[in-house]
Amino acid sequence: MFFRRRARMLRWLVCGRLGPVWMWKALLFFVAIAFATQLLGIIFNKSSTQPAAHSIFSSPDAQGPSLGSCQPHTHIMFLKTHKTASSTVLNMLYRFGEERNLRFALPLGYQLGYPLPFNAHRVKGYRGPRATEFHIMGNHMRFNRPEVEKVMPADTFYFSIIRDPVALAESSFAYYKEVAPAFRKAKGLGDFADDPNKYYDPRLRNNHYARNLLWFDFGMDNNANFSVELAQHGEAMIRQTFRLILVSEYFDESMILLRHALCWPLDAVVSFSLNARQQKPSSNSVMGGSWVGKAAVAAGVGARAGRSQGKMLPNLSLTDHQREKLRQWNALDWYLYKAFNRTFWEDIDKFGRAQMEQEVALLRMRREILGRVCLRDGGKPVEAYRIRDKNIRPFQSGVVKILGYELQPGLDNATRTACLRMIRPEIQYKDLLDSKQFPRAVQPQLGQQGQGLLAAGGAFGRHDSSRTGEKMMMGEAEMERERDWDGSRIMKSNQTLKGVREKERLR
Repeated sequence: MFFRRRARMLRWLVCGRLGPVWMWKALLFFVAIAFATQLLGIIFNKSSTQPAAHSIFSSPDAQGPSLGSCQPHTHIMFLKTHKTASSTVLNMLYRFGEERNLRFALPLGYQLGYPLPFNAHRVKGYRGPRATEFHIMGNHMRFNRPEVEKVMPADTFYFSIIRDPVALAESSFAYYKEVAPAFRKAKGLGDFADDPNKYYDPRLRNNHYARNLLWFDFGMDNNANFSVELAQHGEAMIRQTFRLILVSEYFDESMILLRHALCWPLDAVVSFSLNARQQKPSSNSVMGGSWVGKAAVAAGVGARAGRSQGKMLPNLSLTDHQREKLRQWNALDWYLYKAFNRTFWEDIDKFGRAQMEQEVALLRMRREILGRVCLRDGGKPVEAYRIRDKNIRPFQSGVVKILGYELQPGLDNATRTACLRMIRPEIQYKDLLDSKQFPRAVQPQLGQQGQGLLAAGGAFGRHDSSRTGEKMMMGEAEMERERDWDGSRIMKSNQTLKGVREKERLR
């Protein structure tokens, strides 16, 4: 009796004072659902997205040695010269800008009008002088300062990279053997070096790849007869605009100088060599001969001829005498290289050699660590056919095999994203940035052969299938735009292009 009275009292309290039982059951049901949802969310987040703080790219080592109170440069113009490890440098700019949502001055296609002198209207989204703020410009162009200044802000940091003309000629000959008529006619680079005038005609399209290519990329007349006065004038013009000239033979030291000049974190200048060609044939390859990587720029490395798909591989072997003849043939480039190589080491002396050695060691250590984290096969570049993901497979150009990388499996999202940026080939990266800046625009589609040609540096116009060369087919309006920086026109003659200040018609 006592217990029945207590039970009735309890039901009276619950139902009368605290509400009906069904309400409590409903409340407990919804609490259980909310708890389960929260628990599932935690499990999902842990399994699919690793917090950025856990990524190796967020560690203190990513910042590198202190740079003081400086602020990072975000207005940058990089003159991407040919065959100088410039694709690797451009990848750094792409990564830095993408991570910070900066705006790129991208080409309408894949190059900024090259080999014609740059024109501001070649930039996608250009609406007039400084109407749009562009942060980074770095695709291939033939430099034209007045037009660049229409696009880039006044506080832009200009820099570029150079290479020993002999090593540059070796790489250029390997890449452009089937593009430049002067190279195509020669049996090998040594044969070309023995008598360049036998093969070289300045009137033929794409022959600019065969002589003073650096001078040409800087926007000057690569066929002008050498004189000390002319060379000094060209050097002075470059120094007036470019605050830093890197040297690809000393790539790591160049990256340290660049990091301090731009006030960037260490990881921003850590890189893997991109757009490199095969140094040695793999065990699975039918190619013979040895190859010089784009970033492995020591002069004097030769190559033996071999065969790939029925085509003879470029013979790059040179004697000391032939190397000297190539320096004479590329005298304007050789002058620039010596001048800016001296400046480069003067900058290192100011920086401090001991400090430079320490920071280079940190850079190399960081590259090795990131290579082990990001890359399969111990970080070694692999042939394109072995790369399963077409989005990171480099396009191929001619008979030269362009190498790439594969990502390490099992990376968390943050690490995978950062690693992918470091190995994404130039063309695919440009397309990605283009789609982000212009999401509604239709991207240009090129065949693999055309894209590979652009990846290697590009050529003007279609390939000359006659193999005998073809005169430049350029309208007068386009010729009118071909001027040196000081406004002087370029006049074509049989062997020399001369600057003419008078307003006479082009001949």
